Amino acid sequence: MSVYAAEAITSAGSGQLVLAAVLGIAVVVLLIAWAKWHPFLALIVGAAVLGLTAGAAAGATVKSFTAGVGSTVGSVGLLIALGSMIGALLAESGGADGIVNAIVRRFHGSALPWAMAGVAALIGLPLFFEVGVVLLVPIVLLVAQRTGVSLLKIGIPALAGLSVLHGLVPPHPGPLVAVASLNADLGLTLAFGLICAIPTVIIAGPVFGTFIAKRVPIAIPAARVPAAPVEPGGASPAGDDADAPVRDRRNPGVVPAVLTILLPIVLMLLRAVAELTLDEGTTVRTVFENLGEPVVALLFGVLLAMWTLGKRAGFDRAQTSSVLGGALPPIAGILLIVAAGGGFKQVLVDAGVGNVVADAAKDANISALVLGFLVAVGIRVATGSATVATITAAGIVAPLAATLDKPEVALLALAIGSGSLFFSHVNDAGFWLVKEYFGMTVGQTIKTWSVMETIISVVGFGCVMLLSLVV
Repeated sequence: MSVYAAEAITSAGSGQLVLAAVLGIAVVVLLIAWAKWHPFLALIVGAAVLGLTAGAAAGATVKSFTAGVGSTVGSVGLLIALGSMIGALLAESGGADGIVNAIVRRFHGSALPWAMAGVAALIGLPLFFEVGVVLLVPIVLLVAQRTGVSLLKIGIPALAGLSVLHGLVPPHPGPLVAVASLNADLGLTLAFGLICAIPTVIIAGPVFGTFIAKRVPIAIPAARVPAAPVEPGGASPAGDDADAPVRDRRNPGVVPAVLTILLPIVLMLLRAVAELTLDEGTTVRTVFENLGEPVVALLFGVLLAMWTLGKRAGFDRAQTSSVLGGALPPIAGILLIVAAGGGFKQVLVDAGVGNVVADAAKDANISALVLGFLVAVGIRVATGSATVATITAAGIVAPLAATLDKPEVALLALAIGSGSLFFSHVNDAGFWLVKEYFGMTVGQTIKTWSVMETIISVVGFGCVMLLSLVV
């Protein structure tokens, strides 16, 4: 997610900034959990309390918040909308149903969580986390509904697969920023990242998912489950509503459905390969960079889905348009909550809370790997942004990187990446994205998603420290 850059909105001291951050987060949690406010309103009020407590002018706080909202909507919001359109066509055409049937036929019982973790990790290699969520969640919900397996037992492994790759393995933005800042060897970082990703996905995914599913019962949110289309000649649940999509269709097939999902992934992967292998400014690299932009890649995915899923399912142009338009109203609440989470985070960043953590770590006399991890953890918890945590932590430990050999510098980049994933909570837009898609309360999201992210962070860092003993 992009981070809006601005001058600090306050000149408050460290103590005041820490107090402001604590009060802002506490207000958000209390308003949602105790007062039962809608998260969108709670995040707005929490940002206001944070800014005013930090000594920022009201106008500056509003400007910072709205800039964060705009930045989040312009990045994550567009991805959610386009991904939801692909998901709607998958559902209405029967394509998602075919994929679910294929998964259910091949994997049963205890093998399902492992299958979902593997699929998510594979897809997550070139994919932004938010894109992976909007593409995979409909499949996760349908698999859980069809098999009767706990939603968390399947959903946590899928989220873990996406999150681990996002934080530890290039070409994701965070690892690439760390590699560039530390002048680390990209090949070594990629190799070590993949080595660490395997045990981390296993522990945070199937193992933790099986454990937590028994302790936090989550009902499958009916509003998020793609409707099963009726067979030709059957009655449409929409009744006689002329504006409802007509679901009499012929099955477009599993292969076209999978290829439609893979197109955005392939385009983004080609972009990553081009950036790694081609000289900057060349025509071929520029073309792949543009095609691999997440918004562009998903747009091409929607256009392909209109043919592979809409036309092949027998929809005419009006029916296809109706399905695409119908995908947007259900996600309006998610978009607003995620956007407000981005605004709250931006007030934290612009107030200088991240700088407080960074300044406290500058003179710490500890191992470079531990320092990089702890600084990233502190900034991640304070600001909610993995990208900000990675950029800041890499900048702080960059002088130390010059004294290390190539393998150690690569491990330092991964230590920072691990720290940047620590304990996602109410100041992270990803927290709200997962909460809303899985229909959980704030408390349930903390017990599941936040703990899973912490496990990923700790296990990933533990793997880095083990590798440091042998390289």
